[in-house]
Amino acid sequence: MGYKMGYKGQQFDDEKQQEKVVQIRRICKVVKGGKKLGFRAVVVVGDGGGTVGVGVGKANEVSSAIRKSVEDAKKHQIKVPMVGKTIPHNTEGEWGASKVIIRPAPTGTGVIAGGAVRTVLELAGIADVVAKSIGASNAINTARATIEGLRVLKTLQQEEEIRGKKLDVKYVQPALPAGREG
Repeated sequence: MGYKMGYKGQQFDDEKQQEKVVQIRRICKVVKGGKKLGFRAVVVVGDGGGTVGVGVGKANEVSSAIRKSVEDAKKHQIKVPMVGKTIPHNTEGEWGASKVIIRPAPTGTGVIAGGAVRTVLELAGIADVVAKSIGASNAINTARATIEGLRVLKTLQQEEEIRGKKLDVKYVQPALPAGREG
């Protein structure tokens, strides 16, 4: 359809986006006349090329909740730096009582993670990674903790710029030359 603005003004191609529903829950709000029932949906949106976002939507109908959460996820996407098909270094993300530890892995390992963490990593396009979820296991917090962990990742060039010197780093996976796919 076109381009949408994402996190910090980045542009993401709307047509290549994939959506996965992580959780649908029935929620209840107590009001003066009784209980008002609704639905909450947690959706992960990504293009499989390093862009991913998590969104939450609430509505009276499931389809409306999913639509709202997809819009929220597209609005809050981040760009994930990758080396080949893995991440550049170990990282941790925390959100509420959930903590997620993500580590790079050699080629052919696959995505070793569970629940919402796995969904976020797969839609980000990360193919070889090991992750462990610690603490609270609810889907919203683990998905957001994963996003926070991916948000703090830096490439070698970014770290060299910050430190002001050349670094000698050996990655788990070698970086492919520009134009080649793994």
